[in-house]
Amino acid sequence: MSREIKTGITSIAIIALFIWGYNFLKGQNLFESNSRVFYIEYDNIRGLNKSSTVSIHGLKVGKVSDIVFNPDPQKKGTLIVKISLDDDFEFTKNSLVKIYSTGIIGGESLAIIPSYEGEIAVSGDYLRGEVESDIFTSVGQSLNPLKTKVERVIIEADSLLIALNDVLDKDTRTSFKRTIQSFETTVSSMNKTLSSLNRLVDSSNSSLNITLDNTQKVTENFVRVSDTLVNANFGKTVKTLEATLDNVNKLISGIKEGNGTFGKLMQNDSLYDNLTNATKEIEELLREMKLNPKRFVHFSLFGKKAEPFNEENNKNNISNEKK
Repeated sequence: MSREIKTGITSIAIIALFIWGYNFLKGQNLFESNSRVFYIEYDNIRGLNKSSTVSIHGLKVGKVSDIVFNPDPQKKGTLIVKISLDDDFEFTKNSLVKIYSTGIIGGESLAIIPSYEGEIAVSGDYLRGEVESDIFTSVGQSLNPLKTKVERVIIEADSLLIALNDVLDKDTRTSFKRTIQSFETTVSSMNKTLSSLNRLVDSSNSSLNITLDNTQKVTENFVRVSDTLVNANFGKTVKTLEATLDNVNKLISGIKEGNGTFGKLMQNDSLYDNLTNATKEIEELLREMKLNPKRFVHFSLFGKKAEPFNEENNKNNISNEKK
């Protein structure tokens, strides 16, 4: 074989190897014609590249072969990811293809979450796509509400500080200082008072103990008296008292009804009238004895009679004797 033929064969082999390597880096394997192709739509591929790996349950089964914008005007801006699978593992059209992060600096990859319900997926079918939140996205989503709250708190704190500065002017700060000084003086006075109280308690400790002992003795005596009262026959005493009160009530009722001597005296007005008349007559008699004593003690050698009783003179307190 001539040198020219060898050079031509070598050049052809180098060109073929270069084409195969280039397509292999793009995710296309020219030596495997039985690869299956699937398409997935995404709104955001989050840094997914061509030649990114595709796995099922962690096993690499293919690569991303192409990423293009959706030519459909109604879905303008969405992306179509084309994947090539070298494995003949079967799954249905309900399977999910998820973009996930392989690490902080590892880039993005695709994972097929197979479903076994429904129609079996064949090459050229569209599968459902989903983007898994990475750690930074999750942290950002968690921190966004917190950030809003912190900003609101900072704004409110700033407003509060401004209002506080307006309130705490020079005069207010001076007054506040005087208040603190007065409070310190008050606390010092309270400490002195408490010290005096402690000394008073210490000095009165013996007297307090004696008082407590006396109180205990009084309590014991009260307990003894209580026991005596409890053991006494109160039932009999109460019954006797009830009987006595009943008799008194009967006696009072009889007096009100005019029964008995005392009742008749209380209810009959004749005794009062008789006593009134007798008192009146005794009064007139005494007045007559005072005014005309000779009518009651009379002695005359010549038989001169005493003047008779004159009721009008008696009432007017005038003597009947002639002078």
